[in-house]
Amino acid sequence: MDISRKKPAYPLTPALREYLRDYDRAVALPVAYADLRRFSNSFPLIDRTGKDTLWQTIYFEGPEMQELSTALTEVYALLKTAGDLSFSKHLVADRIDYCEFGNSQPFRVRIVNLLNDNYDYFYVKQADASRLYGLELEHLLSPNSINFLVSGDTLIEEHIVGIPGDDFIEKHLSRPHLNQVRIAKEFVKFNERCFVRLLGDMRAYNYVIAVTPDFEDEQYRVRAIDFDQQSYEGRRSMYLPRSFKDNAPVVNMCAHLLKPDTVRQYQTEERALMAGRARAERHRLKALLDVMRAHELAPLEKVEQLKAELNRYHHTQSFDACDSMGDLVRQHLWHMLAPGAKPAAG
Repeated sequence: MDISRKKPAYPLTPALREYLRDYDRAVALPVAYADLRRFSNSFPLIDRTGKDTLWQTIYFEGPEMQELSTALTEVYALLKTAGDLSFSKHLVADRIDYCEFGNSQPFRVRIVNLLNDNYDYFYVKQADASRLYGLELEHLLSPNSINFLVSGDTLIEEHIVGIPGDDFIEKHLSRPHLNQVRIAKEFVKFNERCFVRLLGDMRAYNYVIAVTPDFEDEQYRVRAIDFDQQSYEGRRSMYLPRSFKDNAPVVNMCAHLLKPDTVRQYQTEERALMAGRARAERHRLKALLDVMRAHELAPLEKVEQLKAELNRYHHTQSFDACDSMGDLVRQHLWHMLAPGAKPAAG
């Protein structure tokens, strides 16, 4: 599928920064993205099977690494314990990985608890307005809370736990114990969430499957982990995970296991849940969308293309008045989450 692989990073506007301050997303950090770019050496990170992960483990000179470790554990405390540093003496940043692919060129920091060797991760990225809107919409409208912090042009983002979608499809989808009906249901609901809030590029490696053992079986949840393509593309199909070729095995499974009436039921269930969250967070959601509507987040030709495709798909002209991606997201949420709205065919 043709997708804009070189999406530009969009700078944060003063209005967006004010929104982030109002909702405690903006903080002063002891380390910035630019500080991590000054690493002195790196080598490929290989997984347990000997496969190149496309991440590089990076190194700094001795004294600088010690200073960075202290600063990064403080960042972790800000992210996880609202800045309570009383626990940080037991923590150390023992590894930093860098990925030069992707728009955000992230650093992944591993934090280890020296008392029990347990570890956790967080990411240091370049702040891109598209991604920040995507993260906030995920936090407000999905069943998944999202924890992130912004300082200047640096974004700190928590790690989202789960099996990468491509690994799940390759290694887990055909396992005998897998409850395929539950996976199919969750993928339908995930597809609906992405389309309603216009989150694009959900190829298999841009989401994870979170697996939770239940007393008789397993429960699954599909979670987006990449938000760079929030309302950027002009083609409607880019906002439907089922349109991507690498998701075909799970899409085929959905078609085999779920009747059309069942699919519509799950779509309606998901939109009802999203509508409830939108009502509960209506003031914050309005504040976010007001900022987003005034922010240029895609070329005008993409806005016009998506406007036309959404009008055609929904058999309406209600998108004609939209002149920005933020306008389209607002109108699409209203159109999809209004009481009595029905899932569209196709």
